[in-house]
Amino acid sequence: MGEVFPGFDLFVYGGVNFEPYRRKLFDTIGRPVDSLELFPASEGFLAFQDEPGNPGLLLLLDAGIFYEFVPAERFFESNPPRLTLAEVVLDQQYAVVLTSNAGLWGYSLGDTVRFVSRYPFRVVVTGRIKHFLSAFGEHVIGEEVEQSLREALAAHPEAEVTEFTVAPLVSADPATPSRHEWLIEFARPPHSPAAFAAALDAGLQRRNSYYNDLRMGNILATLQLTTLPPGAFQLFMKSLGKLGGQNKVPRLSNDRTLARG
Repeated sequence: MGEVFPGFDLFVYGGVNFEPYRRKLFDTIGRPVDSLELFPASEGFLAFQDEPGNPGLLLLLDAGIFYEFVPAERFFESNPPRLTLAEVVLDQQYAVVLTSNAGLWGYSLGDTVRFVSRYPFRVVVTGRIKHFLSAFGEHVIGEEVEQSLREALAAHPEAEVTEFTVAPLVSADPATPSRHEWLIEFARPPHSPAAFAAALDAGLQRRNSYYNDLRMGNILATLQLTTLPPGAFQLFMKSLGKLGGQNKVPRLSNDRTLARG
């Protein structure tokens, strides 16, 4: 790609965590390029990366959007609180609610964010409110699995991931603990899948205290890594009529629907 477009020096992206795909894209280009993250949506343009190297996205406060934030753990209550910017705190997960001069009124965007700065307000997009894994009470979110994957890839630089998802694997045998199943399509597999799975498991334990408690209590066993053939996720999304850039593979689910697909 770099030969076809020799002036390609900036990659602008949004709507998906770029980190699992960064190395693969740079390999395709033939060299690293600068990158800039945006937080765009059909409902409005919300935030952008205003400082290179700073993962926090500057929230736009003067573009006709009024923001409210629902603590993610209370989102599914019948009447959850909706906090203004004056009430948010750092490092808590919030679902975003919008009211805009385009006609939206108390509209749930579906995305979750975490504030990493106040004054100015900067956020990190952490996932989708409906995409979480808590089949065993662990409350795992997209940010946690993506960070664990990034850490495992750093420890196994020979590996390259094309796509992945995580689902619960409930055991029917009382003597065998249940576990998470990571279904991963590798562009280049790790030399040791077992070591890669152990790195994923350790990373998730560090990031999620509930998961760590379940692992330490032997309620859950070490995760199961299932390697999928090339093109598996594309074929699955195509079968749903959702192939294309505006459709994303769910990172997490509470059932086996996607895993069985």
